[in-house]
Amino acid sequence: MKFRFNWLIFVRLNISQQQAVEYISGPCLVLAGAGSGKTRVIINKIAYLIQVKGYQPKHVVAVTFTNKAAREMKERIAQTLGRKEARGLKISTFHTLGLDIIRKEYKQIGIKSNFSLFDDNDQFSLLKALTEQWFDGDKDLINQLRHTISNWKNDLVDATIAMARAQTKKEQLFAHCYQLYEQQQKACGILDFDDLILLPTLLLQSNEQVREKWQNRVRYLLVDEYQDTNTSQYELIKLLVGYKAKFTVVGDDDQSIYSWRGARPQNLVLLNQDFPSLNVIKLEQNYRSSGRILKAANILIENNPHIFTKTLHSELGYGEPLNVISANNEEDEAEKVVNDLIGHRFATNSRYGDYAILYRGNHQSRLFEKILMQNRIPYKISGGTSFFSRIEIKDLMAYLRLLINLDDDNAFIRVVNTPKREIGPATLQKLGQLAEQKSLSLFKAAFDVQLTELLPPKRFESLHQFVNWFSQLSDNAQHDPMPVVDQLLHGIDYQSWLYETSPSPAAAQMRMKNVEQLTSWLDSMLKGDDIDEPMTLEQAVMRFTLRDMLERNESDEEEDAVQLMTLHASKGLEFPYVYLVGMAEGLLPHQASIDEDNIEEERRLAYVGITRAQQVLTFSYSTERKQYGDVSYLEPSRFLLELPQDDLNWNSKKQQTSEQRLEQGKSRLAMIKAQLAKAKAEL
Repeated sequence: MKFRFNWLIFVRLNISQQQAVEYISGPCLVLAGAGSGKTRVIINKIAYLIQVKGYQPKHVVAVTFTNKAAREMKERIAQTLGRKEARGLKISTFHTLGLDIIRKEYKQIGIKSNFSLFDDNDQFSLLKALTEQWFDGDKDLINQLRHTISNWKNDLVDATIAMARAQTKKEQLFAHCYQLYEQQQKACGILDFDDLILLPTLLLQSNEQVREKWQNRVRYLLVDEYQDTNTSQYELIKLLVGYKAKFTVVGDDDQSIYSWRGARPQNLVLLNQDFPSLNVIKLEQNYRSSGRILKAANILIENNPHIFTKTLHSELGYGEPLNVISANNEEDEAEKVVNDLIGHRFATNSRYGDYAILYRGNHQSRLFEKILMQNRIPYKISGGTSFFSRIEIKDLMAYLRLLINLDDDNAFIRVVNTPKREIGPATLQKLGQLAEQKSLSLFKAAFDVQLTELLPPKRFESLHQFVNWFSQLSDNAQHDPMPVVDQLLHGIDYQSWLYETSPSPAAAQMRMKNVEQLTSWLDSMLKGDDIDEPMTLEQAVMRFTLRDMLERNESDEEEDAVQLMTLHASKGLEFPYVYLVGMAEGLLPHQASIDEDNIEEERRLAYVGITRAQQVLTFSYSTERKQYGDVSYLEPSRFLLELPQDDLNWNSKKQQTSEQRLEQGKSRLAMIKAQLAKAKAEL
């Protein structure tokens, strides 16, 4: 037989997982409960398609929502298939797939090939400049406009449609600003994050020839975390799979917690309507948590309406009771939780990294940080500084963006006087006025003869020297990029600049190592490897920009430290011991959601928090809370009251009988045995 399938991996699947892997004749929804092994299903299904059903890797596409998930999936499939056999397989985020379509179809879309990508900061700066006369730099209004434009784009609404639908004066102003933003994007050859889905979707909707080409290329599509898709992503899925409908989407409506950024759990309803032959396969065996934790999760989420029902179960033993810590106020709550953690760690000799403290809002972390520091307990808050957020990396990325698109005004403004070139704000202001007057980019305006009348000779010479030098670099970069990047770094003497601007030589060395890391990544991307084809400089720079957008708040570093994070950030993670804090009305569920009668998503958030716990789950709440100097009195969260009360120990640590201790010991032993068996099976 031509195709060799790794049956050793395949036989580890349970019956439902195996059904999900083998069903490829039509549309398939895998309803995967928390901890039910959905990634294993996706990996095995890709291997099954290629090794058993004869699909060529280049015709199989898998998409997910984070670069981290895509990297892990790519690495696991390479281990399963072998790197050579996996070559050509496309595993990426939605936005990376959209970027690939745009790069191949830019002529059909009507944009330049050397377009640039805007990140959040670039977008904010442009909108601030465009709205100055109305918003006067008001950050809240600018961010509200950003969010509104993002929602419009996610719903496939352009500026013309937005203006036609606008009713209030505020909506009309926002739509007008959207028009100005679109015009500026087009003039400067700039795309933002949402365009990476919007533009391919609109193209495939309107161009039958291009649509057929991509449907022929994507002969089987797999989508992870389907419940997080928005309107444009769902439309893109439909357009890519076409009438053949050869696809598998994997998701869990009970873990849909991102409606605030456009996710539509109702896409599950649409899927059922648009594909009547949809085969729904449920993964209900959980490999993560004790039976008691899953019982609590199941009973809680039953209070939400469901399109498809499912009930999680476990073979890891029933587990320990769920503890509830009641406190007088927020500081008392933090002290009690940390003291409980210290006692538990001492009794079990566990690692700090085995513990997670989860909360609804970032502001709740402050008191826990204070108490953890007082007790000299190492901790880590999710959402540390992204590699791409470091000043030196943003500098180099701006230079690289300008290399591939000389019309990128934001990149030009960042690099033109970094390091110092005597090109100050006054020079840039006059250059900007000329550029606006003549509808040119800043870089092109720097070559305009009229500039000699506006600038003193010395300032004009500094500017002209820079743009001439950089224009030559940009031309050379099209043919042999890496020598040009080296020439660029030496030409600006960036290492000396870092030593001048860093607080110490050691800090400068560390920053230079970051620059060298980025150039090393760039070099490897330009060369390609066993799995990925070599990239052009434009592709690599855009991939970096996209990676920054997607990977903020992600970290691969393993530390023996207590993990502090929001419930939103905890999704997809698991910890032996979890503290779910702030379980009070007004915090979880959040007061805004109570006022808007949007309790269902808050309940899903609580469900996500509960299902992060593997062995021990502890809730906490305080009866008082200080806010803006006033004290408010809190009731326990309704979600605590919806849990099975026989499984809860309120205020924790009741005296146990010998029978209870024996039963708890048996349950813990059963769970340890089951986990050892699981670990052995995965070796």
